[in-house]
Amino acid sequence: MSNTSIDASRLLGRLAELGAIGCDADGRLVRLAASDADKLGRDRLVAWIEAAGLELAIDRIGNIFGIWAPDSTQDRAPLLLGSHIDTVIDAGIYDGCYGVLSALEVIETLKASGFAPSRPIAVAAFTNEEGVRYAPDMMGSLVYAGGLDVETALATRGTDGSLLGDELKRIGYAGEKEPGFLKPHAYIELHIEQGPVLEREGLSLGAVENLQGISWQRVTIEGDANHAGTTPMTMRRDAGHASARVITFLRERAMASNTQTVATVGCLEFQPNAINVIPSKAIFTVDLRDPDEDRLKEEEAALARFLESLSAEEQVTISVERLARFEPVKFDEGIVATIEAAARARALPCRRMTSGAGRDAQMIARIAPSAMIFVPSKGGISHNPREFTSHDDLVAGADVLLDVVSTLTQEE
Repeated sequence: MSNTSIDASRLLGRLAELGAIGCDADGRLVRLAASDADKLGRDRLVAWIEAAGLELAIDRIGNIFGIWAPDSTQDRAPLLLGSHIDTVIDAGIYDGCYGVLSALEVIETLKASGFAPSRPIAVAAFTNEEGVRYAPDMMGSLVYAGGLDVETALATRGTDGSLLGDELKRIGYAGEKEPGFLKPHAYIELHIEQGPVLEREGLSLGAVENLQGISWQRVTIEGDANHAGTTPMTMRRDAGHASARVITFLRERAMASNTQTVATVGCLEFQPNAINVIPSKAIFTVDLRDPDEDRLKEEEAALARFLESLSAEEQVTISVERLARFEPVKFDEGIVATIEAAARARALPCRRMTSGAGRDAQMIARIAPSAMIFVPSKGGISHNPREFTSHDDLVAGADVLLDVVSTLTQEE
């Protein structure tokens, strides 16, 4: 449908409108999962879904669906599109929201054009993709794909002590549908890249062919608290110094590799956290990612070996807790090729690429052929109010999604 385009002003207007919902007293955009701000964003999305004449459905984990199912398609599995609308703290306005609102826009454009799909088309907004308030991230899609029991997920306690199930009920989004009630024929997610590759190479689109595996661990190092001035350096069991050695090890190993491995320590806490006391305990997270499962396992093993030797050298006790583990995902070759063809038809430069971040597509790929489309992120910045993608790129991505959806749902 390269001769048809989405309604650019409607899409951009909705992105701005949704992006204004959830600003805190300091002007920061914060719509954590199942919060009051999340409710307001959900309410607005639901209003748009209903105004579009779509069937609204909400499952028990709070995933929201807008379904277009003409009578002739009722007995067929739907093509599912979507992403999420929850945010990190002090977020930008595009991450996740762009994929949901573009999917809705594509459905509305197809309906208005008189297009007759061969199967239903649905938009999904998955709960708690970011994982800021409740862990793990990508929870709504993980539950939907059968990777996490819904009762276990609803019993998850948040960083503020709340239970996810209670909060979903409180804000009115504890639905009745069982997760997975809608069995997708395929799934496509449009997203900002959240990285610098497309902008650096001057490209309009990325056809995402795979997604990095993710390993999250929490490491606890225990030593002895002691006086910072009177304890000789050679007689310390310094948990803080030991943690610094781990951070340095991870960075140096990743920098020395010629692979796509990345390593991050994102959270770090010392106890007793006093300026003149040697830390008795250091607690920190390790985020390892690689698109190759064997390499990811090797990085995990290398970290385990280093921690074992570090424990002996520094005379500290080290324990490790697994927080999350997702294997790399290879997306559907046929859908990826369809994305490339749609980009060519609109004369948009495109390349195949890897997603470095976890996405809902990573979970839905467990139950249906899936793929993703990326548009550039200025400066590669995301999870930040400076997150920005040009209007032209936003519209181009939605137009390509429109073409891919029409191709995959033409009469067969």
